[in-house]
This record gives sequence, C-alpha cells and structure tokens, in this order.
Amino acid sequence: MTLQFSPFLPWIAVALIGIAGLALAALGLWRGLHGAFLRALALLLLVLALANPVFLQEDREALSTVVPVIVDRSQSQGSEERTAQTDAALAGLKERFAHYPRIEPRIVEAGDDGTSDTPSTRLFDALTAAIADVPRSRVGGAILITDGQVHDIPETSAFSSFDAPVHALVTGRPDEFDRRIEVVSAPRFGIVGEEQELKFRVVDDGKGPDTPARVTVRLNGNEIASEIAQPGTEQPLGFTVPRGGNNILEFSVDPVEGEITTANNRAVHVIEGIRENLRVLLVSGEPHAGERAWRNLLKSDTAIDLVHFTILRPPEKQDGTPINELSLIAFPTRELFVDKINEFDLIIFDRYQHRGVLPILYYDNIAQYVENGGALLIAAGPEHAGNDSIAGTPLAAVLPATPTGAMNEAPFYPRLSEQGRKHPVTRGLEGAKDEPPHWGRWFRTVDVERPEGNVVMEANDGKPLLVLNRAGKGRVAMLLSDQGWLWARGFEGGGPHVSLYRRTAHWLMQEPALEEEALTARTFGRTLQINRQTIGDAPGEAVLKLPSGATQRVALKEAEPGLFRAEIATRETGLYEITNDNLSALVHVGAVDAPEFKATISTTQTLKPLAEATKGTVRRLVAESGEAVSLPPLLPVSGQIRTVDENRLSLRMTDETVLRGINSLPLFAGFAGVGLLLLAFSAMWYREGR
Repeated sequence: MTLQFSPFLPWIAVALIGIAGLALAALGLWRGLHGAFLRALALLLLVLALANPVFLQEDREALSTVVPVIVDRSQSQGSEERTAQTDAALAGLKERFAHYPRIEPRIVEAGDDGTSDTPSTRLFDALTAAIADVPRSRVGGAILITDGQVHDIPETSAFSSFDAPVHALVTGRPDEFDRRIEVVSAPRFGIVGEEQELKFRVVDDGKGPDTPARVTVRLNGNEIASEIAQPGTEQPLGFTVPRGGNNILEFSVDPVEGEITTANNRAVHVIEGIRENLRVLLVSGEPHAGERAWRNLLKSDTAIDLVHFTILRPPEKQDGTPINELSLIAFPTRELFVDKINEFDLIIFDRYQHRGVLPILYYDNIAQYVENGGALLIAAGPEHAGNDSIAGTPLAAVLPATPTGAMNEAPFYPRLSEQGRKHPVTRGLEGAKDEPPHWGRWFRTVDVERPEGNVVMEANDGKPLLVLNRAGKGRVAMLLSDQGWLWARGFEGGGPHVSLYRRTAHWLMQEPALEEEALTARTFGRTLQINRQTIGDAPGEAVLKLPSGATQRVALKEAEPGLFRAEIATRETGLYEITNDNLSALVHVGAVDAPEFKATISTTQTLKPLAEATKGTVRRLVAESGEAVSLPPLLPVSGQIRTVDENRLSLRMTDETVLRGINSLPLFAGFAGVGLLLLAFSAMWYREGR
C-alpha cells in the first residue's frame, strides 16, 4: 500500500495557502493568543484536504516460470531403445510439472524436418525459439532430452545471458560402441579413364573390439575392391573413373556385433566424370553432298577431336602421275587401323566401299575393335548395295543388317518405328509426332534383309532406315541412306539431323543417358526423382531402400513413350538404393558428410561444460547395468541458484508479477473528511467563544 497526493488546486496554490496558514499559526503562537494551536490544526487539515492524500493498493498476480523442454527427435535418436527412453522421460517430466502450477513447461520436439540438405541436431536453436516471446527473468531453466550428439552447442561465454540452469537427460547406454566409415579426402572431378586416388578411414567410437575391418568398395553399383582396414588409420584407394557425369563411390564396412547402428557403416562420395576430347575417325569413301554434313556436325562439337579422310584417288584410278607430284596425302591405313585403332572412340564409314584401300585383314581388325568395346557407324549409300560393299568383308561379322543388293528409290518421309518412339536416341525428335512427320522427304535407302538389333527409324513400307545393335562389348549403328544432308540443307523445311546424328554418335560411345534399358535417379533438394527407360512394356513398380534400411514400393508412371517416372519427397538423409527388374541405381540425398551420421554413440561430455557453467546437471537415463534410472525430482528455488544439486533438477522461480488493478482510498473524501474539518473548525470557534 502506498500514499499519493492528488491536489484539487495546483501545487503552487496549495503551497501559498500552506505558507500563509503557517505564518498565521506561528504569529498566534508567538503572541500567546488563546486557541492558536486549534487554529493551526484547522489550517493544517484544510491544506491536507486541498492536497487530497490517497492511499493506493495494487492488485498483482504472480507470473508463471517458463521451463522449455527440448526433445531430441533427430535420426540418431531413431532407434527403438532410445525412442522408448525419450518417451518415458518426457512422460515423467509432464507428471512432475503437473504438481507445480506456477511452472509452465514448453515442450518442443526438435529433429530433421526433411528440408535440410545437411541434417544435424540443433537443440539450442529450438531452445531460443521456444523462449523468444518471454523475458529471460521468467525462464527458470531448460531441460534437454537427447543422446548428447548436439551440433549447435554455444560457447559458455555466449550463453551468459541465459541466467538459469541447463539440464540434460541423456538417452542410450554408457558402454555403447559404433563402427563407422568416412571419406577423408577425394577428388570432386576426374577425367574418364584416368587413375584417381582417395583416402578413407574406419572409425571406432566408444570401446570397440579394435579388430581390422573389411571394407567393400563399389563404383556405380559394381564392386571394385575389398580392403582390410585398421580402425583409425587412413587408407588410400586407387580407381578409374568409368564414365562421364555423376559416379557414385560407395564404401561399406562389415558390421560388428554389438554396435548400436549400421546406418553409418556406409559412406559415399560423388565424383564428376569429365571426358577428354573424344577421338572420332571419319572415313568418306568419296566426295559427296552428305560428307560436309557429317564433318560440320563433328567439328562443331568442342568435345570431339576429328580425324577425317576422304578417298579421292582409289587404287584403280591410275593415270601415270608420279606419286611425288601428287598433292594428296597418303591414307595411313596401318597407323589408323592397326597401331592406333584403340585410341578412337568412334569410327564412321561414310559411303565407304571396299576398293583395295584397306587390306582385307584390316576389316577383321575393325571387327575385333568393335567386339572389344569400340563403336562403329555405317552411313550407307548405293555403294553398300553393290559388289564392293563392305558387307562382303570380315566386317560383316559385326554388321546388324545384310544388303540384298537392291536400292529403294521411292520418295518417303523418315518415320520413327514403334521401338523408335521409345528409344532415347530418337524419342521426342522434333516433328516426329505429326503425320506425315514435320520434316523433309528422303529419296533412297539401301534394301537389307531382316536386321538384328533395334530398328528405330523406317522408310516406306516399314523398311529399316536406322538400325542400332550391340556386338560383343561394342556397338554398331547403320544409317541405310545417304540423304540426311537434305535435312541439313533445309530441303522441304529440313529436319532434326543435328539431334539425330549427335544422339546416334553418343549412344555408340555408350553415353549412360541414352541407354535403352536404364534406371537412374537424381535429386532436386529433398525430392527424389526416379527415371526408368525401356523399349519394352511397362516396367512395374520400383523398390526403394531407404538409408534406415526400410523399403517401400514406388509406382512408376509413364511420362512419355519409353520413359517412366516417379517423384518422392524424402525425409531421411543418406544413400537410397532403387531396383527394378535386374537394374539398380544409387543416389544420395542431402550432404554426404552430414554431422548427424559422423558420431552416434550417446555421450554426456558434450553438454557437461555448459551445464556446469549454468549450475545444471547432465545425467543418464540408463545405468551401466542397463537398468532404467529413476527420473530426478524438480526443485523450485527462489532467487539465484548458487550450487549444483546432482540429485534434483533445480529451477529458478521467477518473482515477476503482472498488475491486474489498483484500489484507491482518498483520506479526505466523503463524510469522514468533511467531519474531520468541521470538528477542527468547531473546536476553534468554541475555544474563541469562551
């Protein structure tokens, strides 16, 4: 209760009246007048009445003490044992808080929400958000339920503004052990076909057996090495980048009995394969209109080194001119087709015929080159149907189509076959969906017997136009017309010759994106996209194996002919494995070095310095024997917490209040004030009347 004044007149007027009354009272007392004391008392009461003294009483309500409880729901807490311990601890805290109505618990579950590419346990970010709307004086403490693997623990000095104890209830067992593998250093890029080196390390967290570990290394799903590694020691590994684009190296270490999880027994590294310039050998049998179309296309690709020869003077053209007077370059057949044939990624025979330039043995050498993994493209013209056709050489062993000796010379629109609409080489060619196709006509094709492989383009009456086939480890394509140059010249509007030629060449050189039967996966943030290419029937469901080991079936829907697709929103971070039929694909979602998987054993050491600095405690929920420990009781404390109580969770109770209302009592208001004044003046008059 407090006393305040609310004067009826300005304070100056009240003061003047008071001074005047004081002077009169002093004069009367000095002169010894009768009744001077009563006059002074009456004047004093009058001045007090004008000053209007009021007693005020505030109605205040005590505020609650806020205690945030941060529950760790990260992936390292996902085991059945730790989840059960967490749930039991949370239920016990709720029961204890129910006995203290002045304590307001704020329960926040913090974990990976599936949106971060680099998942980590960030409990203190959650703590800051939980108390952002209350002053620090109302915060009585914080309780963390976690395994101790927290990745945003602040420095003790930076947490000095939090003037309340931080307690941690740690899940897991104190004798936990875990074996994991990590890539220490590795290149991000590598040239296809060249040797690369990286280093990996097996790490034992906790008290492990310290025995050698067997590490299996896979590249794009294929096993390339099996190593014995000593825990804690860096070990080098050499490998060759097999293809352009993403290459996934997967390291898996054999599990050890007793380790808490096998989720981090696998590690991945993504290396981007960069192709050196592809070497292409183009041999034109004679000058013709379509020769320049091939040359311009290949020369325009900066990733291709082109070696081009045109046979201008075959052996039968002998006119007696001495060799040393000719301006022509001799065709280096032995150097190209014997000594350096394996250095070429693709050989193109453009309207080439057997005219004695190449010895017959060299055709067999080319056939072996294909069967050992090389690529051969035959762009055929009328000569392929003649007596000098290369189909009559040992090269016929790898050719998918044998000429009948006839030419089809009726105008036609090149059309995609049923397989061609699905095949990635020809799928979606611009203008193919119209009927007739929205491109120019051609006027002749080489007639062949029923070909092997896939006929992806057809001429009139379904006759083969473009045939793709595999031969041993290599690939062969036959374009059974020499009139693609009409598209290049814009005849009747032209056509997509650049796309067709380029895709055919890249398919021959085994570009993964152009495989007719392929299963691939890629990520867009946290969205996983699965693509299944096939020239057959619908492939059915794909099986998705999550990093946690769980599996789910995914329906693939047709996005376009020959391409089936599914998109899935993911929550887990790590390596996903997709299988369909006999195909498999790997893709990593999120950062490959996410902190959440670097260490998973529970620990009390990470939070102990902060708890000690704030007078909090860190204690396990399970004893070394494996038995559950009783949850400690809460200890509300008024004022600052000076000491640590290891057996209880101390909480600093706030003394903050909120004003609900004010009760006022004027001393000179109403009948009481008037009566007091009348009494004083009546006494004064009575005294003077005597």
